[in-house]
Amino acid sequence: MTQARLQITSGYASLPGKRERNEDFVGMVLPGEPELSAKGILVAVADGVSGSSNGREASEYTVRGLLSDYYATPDDWDVPIALDRVLNAINRWLLAQSSAHPEQDGMATTLSALSLRRRHYTIAHIGDTRIYLFRQGKLTRLTTDHVWDRPEMRHVLTRAIGLDRQLNLDYIDGELEQGDRFLLVSDGVWQTLSDQTLAHRLQQGVDPNQTARELCDAAIDAGSTDNVSTAILEIAQIPDADLEDFREQIQSLRPPPRLGIGAIIDDYTVLEILHESRVTMLYKVRDEETGNTCVLKTLTPGLADDDIERAGLAHEEWLMRRVVARFFPQHVNVKPERRTYLYFLMTWHDGATLQQKLDADVHFTIPEVLQQAAKLTRGVGALHRRSILHRDIKPANIHLGGDLELRILDLGVAISGREPQDRAREHAGTPSFIAPEQYTGAKPSTQMDLYAIGVTLYHMLTRRYPYGEIEPFQRPKFGEPVPPTRFRPDIPHWLENLILKAVARDPEHRFETTDELLLAIERGAARPLAAPTAMPLGERDPATLWRAVAAVSVVINILLLYLWVVR
Repeated sequence: MTQARLQITSGYASLPGKRERNEDFVGMVLPGEPELSAKGILVAVADGVSGSSNGREASEYTVRGLLSDYYATPDDWDVPIALDRVLNAINRWLLAQSSAHPEQDGMATTLSALSLRRRHYTIAHIGDTRIYLFRQGKLTRLTTDHVWDRPEMRHVLTRAIGLDRQLNLDYIDGELEQGDRFLLVSDGVWQTLSDQTLAHRLQQGVDPNQTARELCDAAIDAGSTDNVSTAILEIAQIPDADLEDFREQIQSLRPPPRLGIGAIIDDYTVLEILHESRVTMLYKVRDEETGNTCVLKTLTPGLADDDIERAGLAHEEWLMRRVVARFFPQHVNVKPERRTYLYFLMTWHDGATLQQKLDADVHFTIPEVLQQAAKLTRGVGALHRRSILHRDIKPANIHLGGDLELRILDLGVAISGREPQDRAREHAGTPSFIAPEQYTGAKPSTQMDLYAIGVTLYHMLTRRYPYGEIEPFQRPKFGEPVPPTRFRPDIPHWLENLILKAVARDPEHRFETTDELLLAIERGAARPLAAPTAMPLGERDPATLWRAVAAVSVVINILLLYLWVVR
């Protein structure tokens, strides 16, 4: 079963009307996954400023540039930030064109853009194009016209893209409801047709394309002398619930009692107990309805009334739904009416974790480590692009399947920015794989995951740790990491330099992103990294440095006193 995703029906029309040239421009992007979940749907209507010979060029460039560049922004940017960065860049380009080419002076346009992402909408608006929301029979205008507030001056814009160096956009956001209809129109439509007419057409219309064309034709028939453009989007299905919705759904659910082999829960038969810890239980189960084998994860029965742990399991399931990629087990949907206990399901894969292989004394060759290093880095990168920090990368959480795929396990302590701040500040992870700055209370960062990747590679190759094994509740001191060639001389120097950079004590000396680490892995010996320089003692251990200085000072003073006495 696949999870529900955002689905819409849409249509648009743009006509010159009674003018020779159409200076409006309409554009829309309806992406598939993973862009649909990461960036959403984007539609925009622009109206080139009249009186400029380049109004059409301005509107078309703005819409095309927005639709193209928005999907190139990082996935961890919030929608308003991504829209703002792109539109400010477009504004600067239009101003530069007007400045450099006198024939393009006054190259400006209005813009109303609508983003639909998961269960939310975001609007970026400037000028006098409009966006309306038709919900439950009521039409609401969501945007404000940026024109002079005088009857005889209401055709004069006070804001537009390409008009001023300081771009002042309006941003509006809200929650989606199934059945919502969004209407984007240029002023050639709304100045001619009343809100009642717009609402009536939306109420009666079935096909968005046909309705959009009918609205444009109606505006022309009603006497519009301007270009006419319309775009309509109807929400046919909203995605599955977000984190808060999940928490509400599990409010009344409790984990099942401890299950033995052969036990049945919600028509899932337990085949094997895979793992049991203080907090969680993992079972291999068979879905008697489909015959599929899955992994069922739940809390231990003793945590049935622990609201924090129950919310944590809901958070992990929510994250599982977001990581639709080959580097992770996939979430398996359970019908709400079928689930009577607190748990979630994921796909089952034959194979073993890296830690299980190490415990079985499997020897990893250099080519094998490099192959898995690239896959692991890509997998962690897929998390980071979704604004998720894993925070517990280690061999026990990396699974090598019988299908030769690498999969990252256990998002139990992962964070995404949607959880309470106290959870983000938790000391998470396994001590020997925790970055040094985490011990001093630093905020979670992508570089902590990169550090854990480095320690994982080090451990695969040597079965040791760069700073020695760290026990729980220990307050370690980090000096210089031990070069892995001390334990395994066959490691090439370029790979040693790469690992030492990944596990550098100072985050500023590590790789900044998974892309940078992956590039270094792929380049290998062809373009090796320089050997890391030793950290000065004053930075590595300032207390020891000052103790040494004090000791030398005492010795010198004693020597001077001795010389003074013997004189």
